[in-house]
Amino acid sequence: MNKTASKSPSRAIYPGTFDPITNGHVDLIERSLSVFDEVTVLVAHSRKKTPLFEASDRKALIETCFPGNPRVKVALYEGLLVDYARKHDITAVVRGLRAVSDFEYEFQMATMNRRMYPELQTFFLMASEKYFFVNSTLIKEVMSHHGDVTELVPQHVAAKLQEKLW
Repeated sequence: MNKTASKSPSRAIYPGTFDPITNGHVDLIERSLSVFDEVTVLVAHSRKKTPLFEASDRKALIETCFPGNPRVKVALYEGLLVDYARKHDITAVVRGLRAVSDFEYEFQMATMNRRMYPELQTFFLMASEKYFFVNSTLIKEVMSHHGDVTELVPQHVAAKLQEKLW
């Protein structure tokens, strides 16, 4: 008798503050979809940061990047990533790496998460060459001085940044 086990869909979380989402983030999400059936972009609250955009605005900016794609979910969460993952039965976290310094921090976070939720695996993806230098803080700094970031963020994000910073 041949039993075929039905495989449940693989789901991952991609957490961050996304203030704002950049083309580097979008690229990472799209590449994650080649590995996972579903990716939840988790807009997290950080006590270390003072975001330019409200969490609901950041969520909307991300959703606009993936219109009609049922494989990309966007959620707001304030609390421990492991609690969200456990509650939603998610066992994978996607993290992007741009430089060695990113790895040191991300390795510590992955180790702590794994200690609190042993089933949670962290998958590190290298940033694409064209975006490895991009981060949200740099984008906001350039925009605040009327610099051009149109190749580094989605068009609707550039427009929202201009509204906020100009």
